[in-house]
Amino acid sequence: MKNVLEYMEEAAGRLPDKTAVIDDKESCTYRKLQEISQTIGLCLADYVLKEQPVAVFMKKSVLTLEVFFGIVYAGGFYSLLDPGFPTERTKKQLEVLRPQVVVTTPEYREKLAEVGYAGTILIAGELQEKNPEDFSKEAKERLAEIRKMQRPEAPLYCNFTSGSTGTPKGVLVGQDSVITFIDHFTKLFGITEQDVIGNQAPFDFDVSVKDIYSCMKTGATMVIIPTAYFRFPNNVMDMMEEHKVTTLIWAVSALVLINRLHEFMYKVPAHINKVLFSGEEMPAKHLADWMRQYPKAQFVNLYGPTEITCNCTYYRIPQLVQEGQKLPIGEPYPGKQITLWDEDGNVIGPEKEEVTGELCVSGDGLALGYYHNDAATQAAFVQRKMPDGTFKRIYKTGDLAYRKDGRLYFAGRKDFQIKHNGHRIELEEIERAMNALPQVAQACCIYDTERYRIVAYYTGTEDKKGIVEGLRGRLPEYMLPNAYRFLEELPLTKNGKIDRNQLRKQ
Repeated sequence: MKNVLEYMEEAAGRLPDKTAVIDDKESCTYRKLQEISQTIGLCLADYVLKEQPVAVFMKKSVLTLEVFFGIVYAGGFYSLLDPGFPTERTKKQLEVLRPQVVVTTPEYREKLAEVGYAGTILIAGELQEKNPEDFSKEAKERLAEIRKMQRPEAPLYCNFTSGSTGTPKGVLVGQDSVITFIDHFTKLFGITEQDVIGNQAPFDFDVSVKDIYSCMKTGATMVIIPTAYFRFPNNVMDMMEEHKVTTLIWAVSALVLINRLHEFMYKVPAHINKVLFSGEEMPAKHLADWMRQYPKAQFVNLYGPTEITCNCTYYRIPQLVQEGQKLPIGEPYPGKQITLWDEDGNVIGPEKEEVTGELCVSGDGLALGYYHNDAATQAAFVQRKMPDGTFKRIYKTGDLAYRKDGRLYFAGRKDFQIKHNGHRIELEEIERAMNALPQVAQACCIYDTERYRIVAYYTGTEDKKGIVEGLRGRLPEYMLPNAYRFLEELPLTKNGKIDRNQLRKQ
């Protein structure tokens, strides 16, 4: 297999009338999903250049998925841009992508004008409603020709992460990486056509890749839970029960939210048998409560940055966790190799337990790089000499880890990049946005690992309301600090740098 469309096409041939995907407004069978995706592909073929990006400026829905596959049929790759992000953020993402085409819905056309996008804008609903019979035989043959010319390693999607320079980085992932990962993922965790996967993750977040392509690979059904439902989680529980959801591949923060708001007192969806989570460390007390509700379910701790295609390690949790217990991140996926490196560039051998080093990943599934950012790509994806004498391309995660009892454990970030509510965030980017505000003289952000919150310290004027309003225009909601602390001056180290350790003690 060399194209993810083969997953959907095989499912459509085997299970044509089975529901492929459901959202809060509509559902779609596998046959219909293939037909509409091909129609959208026919529409886009005149606009999309080979292996070039198409920005998708939409909220997640059945239609969004059809647009994704239509873009792949047309020979391009997709990148979802969240319409809820601040205008400045969207503008920077478009500057990185430089797409000739943006697919959107009518309500977001005006916002595209605000960011100054001057390329072609297409309306998704209009593409969806085209009649396939209106296309010539030559047009349909062109789609077949595009498919023949597609390389297995051709880019499939570009997801954005926070960038320390203030410019977001677009992680470009190839078709072959996704296919290799999904083949292992579905086999490891027993996902089949009998499953119903409850999608929590936004479509610009790589957790959704597991939801989407696990369904396409196996013929399972995907239930798209609207992001807004998590503000009123009773709706989440109702939707999971109504559609008999069996599988959750969620961010830790979403699982914690359900438990923290005592949603199990309202309803316990009866069919859940797999709970896989990632994004940050899962608090033992919340995990224990989930495991008590579903004593027969499979619980798995997943780890991996976007740059290695979804995950590189996993740990099946064998029994109820105890209060304060730290979970391993487990063992590597098939085809991936994990090495720990010390500060001198030497590999820390597996026999050296409780010695912390930077976790690096090699093998299958490494991203193609950062789109239009060669400097960042060369810094993060490097050739290293391995213990066996061979040279391999590895990704330097910036995460620290150690081994204990033969298992890998996460030990925090090497720099100031954090995982918060499932999102990877550069604290420096928040600081840069704060420092640009007139109320702020100097800013520093700390991540409180005990209370899972971003704390912003600043000097200048004690105007928290003005700072929050200013940041809302510059940063997405998930990057906003959870607490603000005004100081007369920031503590400094002896060499004149802000003393972050001193701030952590406050």
